[in-house]
Amino acid sequence: MAEPQRIVIVGTGLAGASAAGALRDRGYGGRITMFGTELHRPYELPALSKDLLLGKAAEPAWVHEPGFYSDNEIDLQLGVSVLELRPGDHTIVDSDGAVRPYDRLLLATGSRPRVLPGAQGHVLRTLDDSLALKPALREGRHVVIVGAGWIGCEVASAARAHGCRVTVADPLAEPLVRVLGAEMGAMFRGLHEEHGVEFKLGTGVASFSPSGVRLDDGTELIPDVTVLAVGATPRLELAEAAGLELTDGGIAVDATLRTSAPDVFAAGDVAAQDHPRYGHRVRVEHWANAKDQGTHVAGSLIGLDEPYLKSPYFFTDQYDLGMEYRGLAGPDDELVVRGDVASREFIAFWLRDGRLRAAMNVNVWDHGTALKALVDAQATVTAEQLREADLADLA
Repeated sequence: MAEPQRIVIVGTGLAGASAAGALRDRGYGGRITMFGTELHRPYELPALSKDLLLGKAAEPAWVHEPGFYSDNEIDLQLGVSVLELRPGDHTIVDSDGAVRPYDRLLLATGSRPRVLPGAQGHVLRTLDDSLALKPALREGRHVVIVGAGWIGCEVASAARAHGCRVTVADPLAEPLVRVLGAEMGAMFRGLHEEHGVEFKLGTGVASFSPSGVRLDDGTELIPDVTVLAVGATPRLELAEAAGLELTDGGIAVDATLRTSAPDVFAAGDVAAQDHPRYGHRVRVEHWANAKDQGTHVAGSLIGLDEPYLKSPYFFTDQYDLGMEYRGLAGPDDELVVRGDVASREFIAFWLRDGRLRAAMNVNVWDHGTALKALVDAQATVTAEQLREADLADLA
């Protein structure tokens, strides 16, 4: 297909900004217009629940320097949303009422925080959310966090660093259990409990009030600060109204990130990709996926027909624990541990049908290249090999 003259990117998060930068890196000389509801130029999310909350950074990592967009003739429309996508005539309608044509379009609309009925409190998804939450984390204040996923655990770590009393409530039996399983979830729970966090697990929220949070087991929590960390919901309204195929909680895209509509692509949180490596659809809401898919989809937008093959990757920093996770496993996969969980210096592996599905290195930094190779290959290995063999040789 011929190179497009006008590319529209809906979303100014990491996926959209990475796509815009990669388009120019590839030598694309046509018009690029980006639309985003926020007033900040594109930034990365990890620092919002880590260094920014901890006070180690005054601002997030920006995707590009301030002059990048003007220097590269990228029309960055901040504070302007897209209200309607019209695939049939290759136009969009923006919040200023303008009808704008495109030759190719990227949907990189990201996610919004999920909320519970009647919920009151802070959420953490945007730079403004982080800037609003940080000053509330003051010594001696009681912080109640609803949700023991990644954001909930990272906020708990930051709150304890500021001297807050912290209670985390979640209806599941362990933190992070859906991703890591019970044993690794218990390891994270132990880490937080050693730092003074109190957990209310196996019980959900019954109700919210201006003064507190009532749990299903009758416990009344009276916080100074409430943080809602119960996941995120992909922003699919635009795609749904335009008649694009939706599946697996996202926008259905093929291996190259093309949607069901001609000349419309999707990347990042909203993309449910038919992933060649896994043989099924994969939708990932992590930083690396937004960055890597955004970079990759630039090629698709200018006519290349190359599949996106990367395995999911994410990381966390909590207290003195640093962790990287590669791959895609389920909590019921066979867990194999190399090293000492008690010392929190180990590598965890997940096996299914004798093949490596995922690996997580915790405070161990010497094997990243080997772990990536093994996970990408979905290597056929035994538990004994993973515990004892040289990982570089296995890779």
